[in-house]
Amino acid sequence: MQRERSGIRRFFKLLGPGLIVGASDDDPSGIATYAVTGATLGYSTLWIMPVTLPMMMAVQYICARIGLVTGKGLGAILRERFPVAIAYPAVIALVIANSINAGADIGAIAAAINLLVPIRIVALIVPVAVVLLALQIWGSYKVTASVFKWLSLALFAYVGSAFFAHPDVRRTLVGTFVPHLHADPGYITTVVAIIGTTISPYMFFWQATQEVEEDVAFGRHYLWQRKGTTDQELRYTAWDVGIGMFFSQFVGYFIILSTAATLFATGHNNIATAADAARALEPIAGRWSEWLLALGLIGSGFLAVPILTASSAYAMSEIFGWRFGLDKKPGRAPQFYGVIALSTIVGIELNFVGIGPVTALYWTAVINGFLAPLLLVLIMLVSGNRRIMGERANGPLLATLGWLTTAAMLVAAAASLMTMRS
Repeated sequence: MQRERSGIRRFFKLLGPGLIVGASDDDPSGIATYAVTGATLGYSTLWIMPVTLPMMMAVQYICARIGLVTGKGLGAILRERFPVAIAYPAVIALVIANSINAGADIGAIAAAINLLVPIRIVALIVPVAVVLLALQIWGSYKVTASVFKWLSLALFAYVGSAFFAHPDVRRTLVGTFVPHLHADPGYITTVVAIIGTTISPYMFFWQATQEVEEDVAFGRHYLWQRKGTTDQELRYTAWDVGIGMFFSQFVGYFIILSTAATLFATGHNNIATAADAARALEPIAGRWSEWLLALGLIGSGFLAVPILTASSAYAMSEIFGWRFGLDKKPGRAPQFYGVIALSTIVGIELNFVGIGPVTALYWTAVINGFLAPLLLVLIMLVSGNRRIMGERANGPLLATLGWLTTAAMLVAAAASLMTMRS
């Protein structure tokens, strides 16, 4: 039987056409980050989206190759190839970041529901989290995805809204093709947030692990059966990852553009609530703008939170040698599902510390922006090691793109820290 490669495709194939891949990859944290960026900085950050596109493609493809070639997830590889003092903190940091991200996304779902029904956001947090947890433990994620995939399509309204808002053509072109760099702390932190929400750590682990899960689904339960890949599989994976990442950036670009053309242009620079973000959809949706945003946030949130908590569970299970897999019953993988439950509980608690949903989503992206380059250093060392990858070790192009991405993210994170201190 011909295998369908790429963990991201395997997962998102459940969701429908390739366009849905991009909309679903833009989770509530990404939506909030792009909206805040457009509202506060206008057109000046549009260039980041095309610049980070090849970075996203390279990183996700590298992670896929690791899973394909080794037959193992990133957690297992880190445990085997790096000292405990490096591998364990890396995975624990991932779990912490994912839990914060999941909590922010849960809050965003609650805020979206609040746009539809007059129920306080704090009263919706626990019910939303309980439903998400129940769907992961006792339900079928395939069924969940098949329902909520269509809601995420509402995010494409930002594309239409950007045109109906009549953005300044000259400023749009300059903002897209001429990089703007400023020493302002807010600008640099926003750059880190954009990179962190587009090149997110949880996707590294999810991508590699889903290659393993796919092989297991095809009956390859032993490592010797999973190791190795073919040129055809790698070509398929490269195209698949590339298309998915393109549509992800496509949606993100137009969220920034639409908020720049509506909110920034009219002086509405502060996005504190979901209702504020919905204003950018008014040129196309009018009084239905809040409904459109709510549907998009609910759909993308219900798709993203299970990936966040499950990627934490996969990483922890791999590094500690626990049994894992969403196809297994809780009794057969108690630690795996325990991590999912714990991440969800932590996410619930974070919603009661007094931070607004949009602010939490934005700073989640910043945290990812600091963690991602540190993990990328380890990933690049693994993917370029011929003792691990054999003839599938990174070639010149992948190595260059991967290390440039790592260096760019490290520089951005360091610059942000320096400006914060000053």
